[in-house]
Amino acid sequence: MNKFNIFALVSCFALAACDGPATSDDIQNKKQEQLSLNSVQSVGLPAITNFQEKRILKDILELRDTANLRTYAYITDINGHLHKRCDSIGYGIPYATQYTNPQKIADHYQGGYAILPQADPNGLYSPPNAEGTWVLCKVPGSEKISPIYIEDRVTVSTFPLDSN
Repeated sequence: MNKFNIFALVSCFALAACDGPATSDDIQNKKQEQLSLNSVQSVGLPAITNFQEKRILKDILELRDTANLRTYAYITDINGHLHKRCDSIGYGIPYATQYTNPQKIADHYQGGYAILPQADPNGLYSPPNAEGTWVLCKVPGSEKISPIYIEDRVTVSTFPLDSN
């Protein structure tokens, strides 16, 4: 163990002593952190050099950011067959997605900080999860786009899919 690791370990114990007796969670966290440190020192990290998955995710995020991206929205029946719901714009947005941070840190509270829920700009508190998806669908026979709320699982593609 080098001098920096010893200093860090002593500092952690010193800081923990200020907070009172260690809890079982504190002890487990310290032991798990030591195991993780030992594993990294013993095995090392993967020799990733191409970062292909990161490049793919970057491409996907950039595609999702394309203005007026033409897509097609489908639902799947109990037999696994796709049924087109609409020509759409962009990808579906999960109902529980929030425009603002769902939590805020409250002022100093009984020796610590409290995490409180924070309302969306509309004054409502969105659930942490929900089954529905908002899809911007093209109104049939028009160039108008209108949001549709779909509770079925949605498949969205940038090209038409075979319904069989």
